[in-house]
Amino acid sequence: MPISWPDLSSRCERAGLPLRGGFHPGEGDGVPAAGDLAAGTLVLLGNAGPSMWRAFSRARKDAPDLALDDWTVAVVSPLAAELGATALFPFTGPPYWPFQRWAQQAEALSPSPLAILIHPRFGLWHGYRAALVFAERLSLPPREDQASPCVSCAGQPCLSACPVSAFSPGSYDVAACVGHLDAGPGATCMTGGCLSRRACPIGQEHIYPDEQREFHMRAFRRAMSSTGS
Repeated sequence: MPISWPDLSSRCERAGLPLRGGFHPGEGDGVPAAGDLAAGTLVLLGNAGPSMWRAFSRARKDAPDLALDDWTVAVVSPLAAELGATALFPFTGPPYWPFQRWAQQAEALSPSPLAILIHPRFGLWHGYRAALVFAERLSLPPREDQASPCVSCAGQPCLSACPVSAFSPGSYDVAACVGHLDAGPGATCMTGGCLSRRACPIGQEHIYPDEQREFHMRAFRRAMSSTGS
């Protein structure tokens, strides 16, 4: 008998990576087979607010150098084996799985002016860490479609909060952003998180804790260094 959504949700919560919706794949969705069988359901695991960070931080007490990607694989792989699912990750590649497209099929998300998918409740404080592919067609909760909160956002403060005006409608000046992070005044962004992201009024109650924001900013800067930016 296929696992129920409440049971699946409970198991993922205990693992530290809450369920973030799911869908029944069709042709063109880019979802691989579940073992020898066609994919019947894809569900996403990730974070919304600080829940994932708490679980990751507990694991790092015994392994301070533990990488987030390694922790994710260590958590999700045995969970997938227990459930008879195939685990997929957004950071293994190339080629990379289309997690952003899958997320928009699973939840009511829309692109924000910062090019981050915005959630109507969590705002910009959420992410996706893994997917589970089941051969079975699981019963999914109804998707609650909502209009993008950015459409009715007065003034869109995210666009004006950046100290170096790196963001404009449809554009992101990566060089200006990275240059600021490397300069003295950029310490505020490095330790407290992107000021533009923090300026978004949606989901403020779900904002990441200080140490998580700094962790992600330092990971972003390292990624930019590896690409030569």
